[in-house]
Amino acid sequence: MRTGQTAPDFRLPDHEGTTRSLSELLAKGPVVLFFYPAANSPICTAEACHFRDLGRSFEMLGAQRVGISTDATDKQSHFALQRSFDFPLLADSDASVAEQFGVRRGSWFARRRRKKEIKSRSSHAAQRGIVRQLLSVKRTTFVIDRNRVVRLVVTSERAHVHADRALDYLRYLS
Repeated sequence: MRTGQTAPDFRLPDHEGTTRSLSELLAKGPVVLFFYPAANSPICTAEACHFRDLGRSFEMLGAQRVGISTDATDKQSHFALQRSFDFPLLADSDASVAEQFGVRRGSWFARRRRKKEIKSRSSHAAQRGIVRQLLSVKRTTFVIDRNRVVRLVVTSERAHVHADRALDYLRYLS
């Protein structure tokens, strides 16, 4: 997904089990949608906490923050409660939305998943599963306007860059 393209609409459960769609979220204003690889990993935690800590600034600009990863709803719920997030964390457990946005990592991981299923009892396979999860999604943030047009794309492995750049862009627009 690149700047100027129309973001696909989607429906996913959030960390509370409520199904959310992009179009419903956009009815309230622009959405800052950030994809992160895994809940509770160090960089993802720092990134999500930075979005949380800048919440008032995003609200003043009328923008909503929404996190999304391939973690299951229960893991997202634990992550949200543990860190007191005041924004939805969406569970894209089959990575279909990540695929639509172009942030899913390549088919190499699908081959690794099949091998893991075959050798599911070995600890080495379990370690590969953790690596696959951590690397299944490229850390990417999209600023999406009310018309579902992608206005900004941020790609960086540095945790604080995503919220800062999105906020700077939204300030520039206002």
